Amino acid sequence: MKLRLLPSFDAFKKRLPRIFLGLALTIIFCLQAGSFLSISFLDRLDGIVYDTKVRLNAIPSVDPRIVIVDIDEKSLQEREKGGEGRWPWPRDRLALLVNRLFGDYEVSLAGFDVIFSERDESSGIRTIDELAQKQLKDNANFQSQYASIKSALNYDAKFAESFKDRSIILGLSFLSPGDNAKKGALPQSELTTQEIPITLVSALKRDGFTANLELLQASAADGGHVNPTVDADGIIRKIPMLIQHGDRYYESLGLAAARNLLGGLPIKPVLAPGATANTLGGLEFLDVGGAMLPVDQELTSYIPYRGPYKSFEYISASDVLGKTVPKEKLEGKIILIGTTAPGLLDLRATPVGNAYPGVEIHANLIAGILDGTIKQAPLWTQAANLLLILVLGVALSLLLPFMSPLWGSIVAVMTLGGVGLLNWYSYQSSYVLPAAALLGSLLLIYLMNIAYGFFVESRGKRLITGLFGQYVPPELVDEMAQDPSSFSMEGESRELTILFSDVRGFTTISESLDAKTLSEFINAFLTPFTKVIYKNRGTIDKYMGDCIMAFWGAPIKDEDHARHGLISAFEMLKAMELLNAEFINKGWPPIKVGIGLNSGRVSVGNMGSEIRLAYTVMGDAVNLASRLEGITKEYGAAIIIGEETRKQLPDLIAREVDKVRVKGKDIAVTIFEPLGFEGQVGERQLTALPLFESALKAYREQRWDDAQHQFENLLQNHKDTGEVLYELYLERIALLRDNPPGDQWDGAFTFTKK
Repeated sequence: MKLRLLPSFDAFKKRLPRIFLGLALTIIFCLQAGSFLSISFLDRLDGIVYDTKVRLNAIPSVDPRIVIVDIDEKSLQEREKGGEGRWPWPRDRLALLVNRLFGDYEVSLAGFDVIFSERDESSGIRTIDELAQKQLKDNANFQSQYASIKSALNYDAKFAESFKDRSIILGLSFLSPGDNAKKGALPQSELTTQEIPITLVSALKRDGFTANLELLQASAADGGHVNPTVDADGIIRKIPMLIQHGDRYYESLGLAAARNLLGGLPIKPVLAPGATANTLGGLEFLDVGGAMLPVDQELTSYIPYRGPYKSFEYISASDVLGKTVPKEKLEGKIILIGTTAPGLLDLRATPVGNAYPGVEIHANLIAGILDGTIKQAPLWTQAANLLLILVLGVALSLLLPFMSPLWGSIVAVMTLGGVGLLNWYSYQSSYVLPAAALLGSLLLIYLMNIAYGFFVESRGKRLITGLFGQYVPPELVDEMAQDPSSFSMEGESRELTILFSDVRGFTTISESLDAKTLSEFINAFLTPFTKVIYKNRGTIDKYMGDCIMAFWGAPIKDEDHARHGLISAFEMLKAMELLNAEFINKGWPPIKVGIGLNSGRVSVGNMGSEIRLAYTVMGDAVNLASRLEGITKEYGAAIIIGEETRKQLPDLIAREVDKVRVKGKDIAVTIFEPLGFEGQVGERQLTALPLFESALKAYREQRWDDAQHQFENLLQNHKDTGEVLYELYLERIALLRDNPPGDQWDGAFTFTKK
C-alpha cells in the first residue's frame, strides 16, 4: 500500500483557482504593508488594534509626580462665586498663580499649555498711555501720577517677572501647511538641520506659528509646541517630538519640560546600526539627558497614555490662587497649567477617551520620557510585518485548498491566534507591530476558501450567466444571480427605453478601408460604446454592422431607464471625441454618430424561430427609436429623443425641434434634442433656446415673415447653437410661403423615408 504525500495533478488543477486567489490576496496585502498601496480601512483597523492594546495596558492609578492645575468651570466662575471670571484672565492674576506655585508651594517646574500671544490691556494701560501722549501731555500732575503707577499697570511685565529664576515652559503652536503667519517669539533652539540632516528624516516642516510675547518667552526657561499628530480617523496617537521651522528644530512642550527636568542638556540624535546621515529613517532615538526617546522618520513618538481621563491629579487653578490646597499636594511636583473647560475647546479624541484634555496628553508624554515607557516602531517592524504576511499568506494559500473545512478552520484559528499573541508580546516588549494587514490577509484567505464553492459554483449564477451573459454586463449578472427565479426569457410587456446608434456615412468609410482594417475600425468604436451602455445598466440587443441597438429596463427592472439611456447617449458622444483623436493619429477617418432614443411599452423576451432565438424587444416604441436615429442628420443633431423619454426627465434641458410623422405612422409625434441636464448646459445654448422656441411658435402659426426674421437672427447671432436646424426651417418657410398648408395644418412634417 502506497502512502500519497502529495496531491494528484487533477486535485491540484481543480484547486488552482483558490490557490491563485489566495496568492493574489497575499500580494495585495504585501503591497499595503510595504506602503506601495494604501487601504484606508486597514489603516483605521490598525489604529483600533493599537487603541485596544493601549486601553488593556492602562495603569489603574494616578501618577503622583505630575499635577494639572486646571482652568476649569469652577475657575471661570465670577469672583463672588470663588472663581476668577471668564478667560483670558489679567496677567497679574497669572503672575500671582506662578508666585503661588513656586513661592508658596515650591513646585519644581510649571508648563503652560496656554499661549500668550497678545498684550494684556485689562489694566487700561493702553488708554492711559494715549491720554499721556495726547490730551494730557502737558498736565504735569497727571504725568507725575502716571509715572508712579505705570509699572503696576504693566501686567505683562509682572507676569514675566514671576518667571525669573524659575523653571517655566511656555507652549506655542505651529500653523497648518501653507499658513505663513507669524505671531510672537519662538524660544531659543540650538538643534539645527546640521545636527539632524533633512536627508535622515522627513520631519514636519511648518512656516507659520502662534507663539508668546517676546517679553514672556525671553523670561521663560524654555518653550515647546503643543501640536499633536491627528490620524486619518481623528485620533491622536503620536506627537512630533521636533518640528522643523527654517533650519532649526523646535521641541514639543512635553519634551521641553522633560529635558529641563533632566538637566537641560542638548538633544543628541542616535542612529540605527549601519545608518548614515543619508539614510532616511535611520534615526531611531533622541538622547535627552541620558533618556533614550524613540522616534520614527517623521520625528514623532507614540504618546504613552497611562490611562483614561484623570490619570493625573487635577487641581482647580482658583484653589491654588486661594491657597486652599494642602502644600504636600504640590510641593516638588511637575505642574502643567491647562484647561478642561468645554468652552475653551482643548478637548481631543485619543485612544483612551473621545473628550480628552490636551494638557493631559503632555502630562503622559513627560511621564513616558522620564520612565522610558514610550513604545517604538523602528523600520525593521515594517519589514517583519511584510515577511510574516508573505510567508504565512503563501503557506495558507497552498494548504487550505487541500484541507477539509474542519482542519482548515483549526489551522486558520491557530495561525491567527499565534499572530495575535506575537503582536501582544511585541507590544509588551515596547515594540508596536502593525496587525491589521497580517490578520486581515490570513482571515480573508481562510474565508475565501470556505466560501469559494458557495459563491463561485452557485448553480443559480451559472444559469443566469448562461441566459443573459451575452446581453448584460457581469455586474448585472451578479445582481440577477441573487434571485435567479425572478428572471426568465419568456416574453412580457414592459416599459423600456430603447436606443439606436449609427455611424453616419459608414458606407463611404468602409469603402476606403481593407477588410482587416475595417474589422479593427468597427471593433474600435463598438467596444467603448458597449462599455458605456454596460456601465449604465443597459442591455445590448444586437449589433448591426456599425449600428448598436440597446435598451434599459429589462431583464432587470430600472425605474430610471430613460435617464440611464440618455446618460449613455451623452457618454457615447464623449467617447466618440476621444476615439476620433486616436483615429486621426492612425490615419483612419473620424466618425460621427446619430442616436435615437425613445421610451414606451414594448414586448421583451426570447423571440425568433425554433432554430434560433434571441432576447430582444418589439413594438411601436422600438420602431420610433429607429426612425429617430435615422432623422438626426436632418436636424444637425447628434441625439434625438421621443416625447415619452422627455416626459420622464423633468431636469433635462431639451429643445423641441419638430413634430413629425415618421414613415409608417400617421400620428405626429413631438421630438426633442437634449442639450444636457440642469447645470450642464452652456450660456450660449441657454440664451438661444427661448429665441428658437419663439421662432418655432411663429412658424407653426404660419407667421412666415416673423418666423423667417427670427430664424435668420438665430443663424446670424447664434449659428454655433444649431446652424443646420435654423437653415432647415428657413428652407421650409420658403416652401410653405409658396405652398400654404392651410388652416388645418398641425405644424407636423412628414418623412417619406426611413
